[in-house]
Amino acid sequence: MGKHEKLLLKILSGTSDSNLHFEDLCDLLKNLGFEERIRGSHHIFRKEGVVEKINLQRDEDKAKPYQVKQVRNVILKYKLGGKINVQI
Repeated sequence: MGKHEKLLLKILSGTSDSNLHFEDLCDLLKNLGFEERIRGSHHIFRKEGVVEKINLQRDEDKAKPYQVKQVRNVILKYKLGGKINVQI
């Protein structure tokens, strides 16, 4: 299991929303096909076929827990987790 798969499993499990590195979350979204636009401190992610936009801001070097939850909801809603969605 690779780095992105482990992070995806961690996000989908919901056990450590307050302990995810911001850069890792951004890398995962890019790996899932999201395009990133940066406006000041806001990192905005969009993907064709996904209605919601994901707006992330760092909390020092971590991602904000409520934003991790938003990412999880989008991944589950659009079944972006591949085989991992089936395992949860």
